[in-house]
Amino acid sequence: MSDHHPSPAAKAEGSAEPRSLRIEDWLTVIIMALLALITFANVLVRYFTDASFAWTEEISIFLMIVLALVAGSAAVARDQHIRIEFFTSSGSAARKKALARLGSACTALLFAIIAVLSTRLVWDEWRYEETSPGIGVPQWWYSIWLPVCSLAITLRAIGLFIRQGKRSYEDVTPEDKQGDKA
Repeated sequence: MSDHHPSPAAKAEGSAEPRSLRIEDWLTVIIMALLALITFANVLVRYFTDASFAWTEEISIFLMIVLALVAGSAAVARDQHIRIEFFTSSGSAARKKALARLGSACTALLFAIIAVLSTRLVWDEWRYEETSPGIGVPQWWYSIWLPVCSLAITLRAIGLFIRQGKRSYEDVTPEDKQGDKA
């Protein structure tokens, strides 16, 4: 994984990146706070009453999945997604750019497929009136967020692909240029 410094493409955009990622950042904070509150409330209830809130596990699992998808969207937009540095950081600048764009295109394709397939899942859950096992709410209330978040990741990956296409050889770091001479 690349270090925590902004990518050259992000540097070229200036301050537009933080503003465009505020929604993911705020959703991450809100979801983490909800997870902490739900878990803390359940611990208190168990400690004082020897009972527990049955719904907390179902809600917590749902929130953790949404958290992973929201954070994944932010990671893709920031070009901080997982990659194998051995392949992506060696070779010429053109090779690095091509591999970066290939990674972004594959990410966009994967999450577009997930969005389409999960939309079919949500449709089936709505049509057959499936309910959640823990608290009995309609299952699609949870599942609807998979295609929504997958679409967001797809759009973030497409945006990254476009930004990577605009990146020129001058945007490459001095270390990258030395690798081209070798």
